[in-house]
Amino acid sequence: MSISAGDVVPFTQARANLSELADQVKAGAEKIITKNGESYVALIDADRLDYYHRLERERIHLLLIDDARRGLEDIAAGRTQDADAAIAQLQKRRAGPGDPAGKGNVKAAPAARKRG
Repeated sequence: MSISAGDVVPFTQARANLSELADQVKAGAEKIITKNGESYVALIDADRLDYYHRLERERIHLLLIDDARRGLEDIAAGRTQDADAAIAQLQKRRAGPGDPAGKGNVKAAPAARKRG
């Protein structure tokens, strides 16, 4: 759905005509509310917002499936590495020149004190 000039509403006008704008949105319009001449918020139907959220979740799931597919292809092609070795390599890469232990900037948590 494209936005027309009539769908762009200044904040002060939106505040004064919120009920009318809500009816227009419920009928299928989408409104862009501006503040100081800049896009500020959008007014859309709640069902459409739910639909947009479902689409986003589906997109995330498709990306995860694609990542899994590529991972399986890497395994089938023998492009694998031992997890411990990979973690050690990452820690070594993160380590600064003054960090020979390869622990990076991670600080150890203080030991828990016994109470009692």
